Amino acid sequence: MTPVWTGDWVRRELDVVVTTTDAAGSLAVTDLVGLAVRVNPRRAHLLVSRVLGKHVPARPDVVRGAGMLLGRLVADRLAGVDSGVATEGGDLLAAALRGDDDAAAHLVERTRWTPDRAAPDVLVLGYAETATGLGHLVADALDADVLHSTRRPVGTTPLCTFEEVHSHATGHLLLPDDPALFAGERPIVLVDDELSTGATVMDTIRGLQAVAPRRRWVVASLVDLRTPTARAELDRFAADLDVQVDVVALAGGVVELPADVLARGTALVARWADAPAPATRGGRGGPVVEVTAAVPRDGGRHGFTSHHRRELEAVLPGIAEQVHAALGAPADPVLVLGTEELVHLPVRVAGELVRRGLDVRVSSTSRSPVLPVDDPGYAVRTALTFPSHDRPADGPGHRFAYNVAPGAGAHPFAAAVLVVDDVSHDWDDDDPTALPAVLAAAVDGPVVVLTVPSHRPTPDPLRGPAFGSYAPDEVGWLLTDLSAVPLEAPVEAREQAIQSGRAHYSESLPVEYQPGPAYLELFEQALAESAARVAEAVGMVTELVLAGRSRPPVLVSLARAGTPVGVLMRRWAATRGVDVPHLTVSIVRDRGLDPRALDHLAAHHDPADVVFVDGWTGKGAITRELLAAVAEREQVQPRGFRPDLAVLADPGGCTALFGTREDFLIPSACLNSTVSGLVSRTVLRADLVPPGGYHGAKFYRELAPQDVSGRFLDTVSGHFADVADDVVRAVAAPVDRTPTWAGWAAVEEVAAGFGITDLNLVKPGVGETTRVLLRRVPWKVLVRPDRTAELAHVLHLARDRGVEVETREGMPFSCIGVIRPGGGGEVA
Repeated sequence: MTPVWTGDWVRRELDVVVTTTDAAGSLAVTDLVGLAVRVNPRRAHLLVSRVLGKHVPARPDVVRGAGMLLGRLVADRLAGVDSGVATEGGDLLAAALRGDDDAAAHLVERTRWTPDRAAPDVLVLGYAETATGLGHLVADALDADVLHSTRRPVGTTPLCTFEEVHSHATGHLLLPDDPALFAGERPIVLVDDELSTGATVMDTIRGLQAVAPRRRWVVASLVDLRTPTARAELDRFAADLDVQVDVVALAGGVVELPADVLARGTALVARWADAPAPATRGGRGGPVVEVTAAVPRDGGRHGFTSHHRRELEAVLPGIAEQVHAALGAPADPVLVLGTEELVHLPVRVAGELVRRGLDVRVSSTSRSPVLPVDDPGYAVRTALTFPSHDRPADGPGHRFAYNVAPGAGAHPFAAAVLVVDDVSHDWDDDDPTALPAVLAAAVDGPVVVLTVPSHRPTPDPLRGPAFGSYAPDEVGWLLTDLSAVPLEAPVEAREQAIQSGRAHYSESLPVEYQPGPAYLELFEQALAESAARVAEAVGMVTELVLAGRSRPPVLVSLARAGTPVGVLMRRWAATRGVDVPHLTVSIVRDRGLDPRALDHLAAHHDPADVVFVDGWTGKGAITRELLAAVAEREQVQPRGFRPDLAVLADPGGCTALFGTREDFLIPSACLNSTVSGLVSRTVLRADLVPPGGYHGAKFYRELAPQDVSGRFLDTVSGHFADVADDVVRAVAAPVDRTPTWAGWAAVEEVAAGFGITDLNLVKPGVGETTRVLLRRVPWKVLVRPDRTAELAHVLHLARDRGVEVETREGMPFSCIGVIRPGGGGEVA
């Protein structure tokens, strides 16, 4: 008995005729698609693919084989050859669709890319949401980079946008992590499940030609159903742009529609919407089991390269083992259900479960509303409906899973695996209308929810003048702009909260203390007297960094004290003809380095080139934080970062990369934001930093009249030529650069003498003592007698705030600031 075609019902009701004009091997258009009716005023009919793993649960080898066969057709077209794979592959796919499992497995092996076959250098672009998985599979066959369009905004600037007019959701975004995917002139392969008019293709090419032009394009589709007029229009479009556009498809044909098809389709939807739903058997249900797994990329939303493909192949067996164990021993068949744009990973997980002896089908949820009709001659017999959980993509609304619940006379799936990313895993576990509960009610056994991390591209660095007063080429801030957020707290209240453990120091900001004219005069005096010494230290440490590397380093300043030093080091390197990138990141004591900033550095630079930069060392708390943070991140995800720290002054004996180990006045320590680009110190609060965002900071635009950031830099760099010879001699002189951690020992001794158990209350060095006087509740200042002449600003601040000054011999630091235990006392 010949099986009923799943387009017969629509053919009868709407007088839609589908014919095949050409195909790979023995395939026909009707082998690849059935028909359904859209709930969409722009288009009445829906071609429902049997090989896409979207609306119709399909064998994973059939889905994978069809996609990779399409990729091989692309390879043949690019090479201008006929390898015979079209005929052989079409015959195998036709047999697989008739139930020949061996044919499906053989098709995958026949079309799989192998290292002994030269892969064409192309970029594959799949269309959301239907062809995201298909685009991946085409790229798998070519071992090519792949990107898919998306409807999920993530806060980054799109490279390109385009429209799909007939779609339920028309807007597409291209959000590559690395725009270099579009560099050069390699061909771009546009992949969709069906080609009906070519309008979306032309809109895509038009948009991309404006930002990433190239000569050759290939359009790859499972079925090509364009009219002769539409084919001619694409040819004219290509000629007008002076580009070559090739089209390949598994099957070509014609869809004949009556003139009133839209009106008839609308009436059909209305009639069936009012009809009582047919009784179908539900599942017995089972437990919902949560499983999490790490993957290199959850998909191609932000780009997926050959490297990511190798990493995915390595972790897939382990993921399948996790899922298999969570399923227990279900009867057959098992459904693996992807979610909207997340399609490729579910197909691959389903294939791995087949290897473990399970009978598996794979499909995906959809945002497109389709009329369900429980008829063997209709392609969408049942629909599960549930609230949207991918809220960044399209806001609230309903989503659908088609052909998951059993139709009349069919049996439920024995179990299901739901694959989501951590962004769209957004439901109340007790909500009976949420997807896991709805899915569990439709199957006979357990539902395993497999959650993987969604790759989040790192935001671009902030730059002046939009953020900070430094020139845009001098530094990029890997920070979140919190300028509009009131974060300042009174110094005394803030100190008490920090010391009592009620708050972490990174959760708020001190009020920006602005000293009076007398103190500012001391700053000017200190800048004039020490600028040459600072310039020599800048030259020393920059020369050490340059000499220790075979290529230019990437300077990564620790916000905020490291930022002016990083700018000065970049300027010194420029005098040597070396262009050095410079970025600023946040590091927080007890919280570590900003991991998203490290992600950005790894995505845009070689981590081995990174050198961290700070102004000075004290007891070494931040140095230890840096060492621990880099070690921890490298253990979790080895990328080649090293905790190399370069400073102007290292009185604490914490690093080998220093300009001097003398504790001398660096004028940038004398002020707060007004000498640091008008940027606050950094803030780390989960309620303020968005998912995937960096630590935060404020830009104090209102302090621009008091800003001396540029003058500090210009004054110091104005002495570079004067000290160049001294730097050369100093670099050549033998110096023991072994870290001694002398600062830590000195702080322990001072703390013990005052009965202080928290070493964080003892701040050694000119810079740290100044910070205590400017933004903490100071108790005492210890000064080395032979350094008082250099500490006019410290003594002025101490008098201004009524702080006791004690002299102490033999300290490795010029001075030490001690914070009042408990945070009490009056603040001047």
